[in-house]
Order: sequence, then structure tokens, then C-alpha cells
Amino acid sequence: MTKFTVPKSAFPNTLTALNLFCGFLSIVFADKMELGTASIFILAAAVFDSLDGIAARLVKVASRFGVELDSLADVVSFGAAPSFLIYKAYFESFGWIGIVVSSLPAIFGAFRLARFNITLTNIESKGDFTGLPIPLQAVTISFLVISFYSTAEKAISAPVSYFVFPLVILLSLLMVSKIRYNALPKLKNKSIFERFVFFAVLAAAIALAYVTNGLVLFYFFIAIVLFGILREIFVKLFASN
Repeated sequence: MTKFTVPKSAFPNTLTALNLFCGFLSIVFADKMELGTASIFILAAAVFDSLDGIAARLVKVASRFGVELDSLADVVSFGAAPSFLIYKAYFESFGWIGIVVSSLPAIFGAFRLARFNITLTNIESKGDFTGLPIPLQAVTISFLVISFYSTAEKAISAPVSYFVFPLVILLSLLMVSKIRYNALPKLKNKSIFERFVFFAVLAAAIALAYVTNGLVLFYFFIAIVLFGILREIFVKLFASN
């Protein structure tokens, strides 16, 4: 009798599948104009996206298949889903211009993932990112909708609404830029005190997010986006001198 065994890769691949499923659910709920729920499913996809890489390293099954599967899931959850979300939240009333601009996160996100895959040399460890990571773009759009979309008015509140066009274009272009963004710190290389500080800050951020209905996290992610740009400008100015 053949003994049935579950391959080690099943665990991280299941988490990647859950990432993809959350992206699909986000599109479904956005189509129903339940935009808060749609945004939350993008955030859930980001959690699963983080966990699948951790799981792959824990069971030591990092593979090219996993990298490709992860990118396919990401292009749905962090490309198509946030594009459709911001289309329903803001761009739907702008006709073809709205369709084109809201499609940019999906299009440039796909280019960004393709570039990442062909330049990835070590699948077991990832360094800093060239260009804005696609999950960061998607999470920023999600918190924009969570924080500023008014269900009563069925619109993003002013004055934030005036910045949606340039913000979506900026996030899209940053994904295919050469600007460097830092990867998350690896806790295994940190001291006990540094780990304690990390989790304390994380707990404080979660508490503030709950109290402010996600508003503080929107500004937090905007700060990360702008920091990458400002650091790039500073480095080029300093290097030129």
C-alpha cells in the first residue's frame, strides 16, 4: 500500500493560494461596492504574502516554482485588486481616463514583478528592493480607501480626493523605478532587546490603527513611499558633490 505524504512545499504554497484567494475576494466585494471589506482582503493578502516566504524558509523548500506562483498571486492581489478597488472608489466617474489611470497599478505592477523575477539570483534570501514593492503600493491604496472613502457620499472625501490622480500615477511609476526600498528587518539577526522594540512598535501601530480607523497607517505608508524618493534625491546630490 502506497503511503500518502504531504510535500513540504504544500504549506507555503497553500499560504500563497490564500493570498490569491483574498485578492479574488477583494475584487468580488469591490464589485458589490463593499469597498471597506475589499480593502481589508487586500491587507489580508499582504499578510499571507509575508507568511508564505517565512514558511518556505522554515521548511527549507524555497524554489523557482514558489517564486513564480507568488508573483502570479501578487499580480492579482496587489495589481488587479487595488486597481479595481480605486476604480470603484474614485475613477469610475471619469470615463475612459479613469479606466486608464486606475489600470496603472495592475500594469506597472506586472512589469515590476517580471523584472523582479528575472533579476532574482538567490531565491532563499531577498535583499533590498529596486522600485516600490507591489504589496506596499496595494496596501497604501487600501488604507486610502479605508481612511477616506465615505459610504454616505460614495466618494473619497476632499481634500484628499484632489490627490488621488497624482498618487496613483506616482505609486505606479515608483514600482518600475530604480529607487531603493528597504526589505523588512530579519528578526533572527536581532538581539532580544531589538526584537522587543520591534514588537512594541508593531503593537503600538496596531493600537493606533484601531483608534484612528486606519488613518495613521495610511500616513505611515505614505511616509515610507516619500522616504525612498527623498533618500534617492539626497544620495544623488551627495554623490554629485
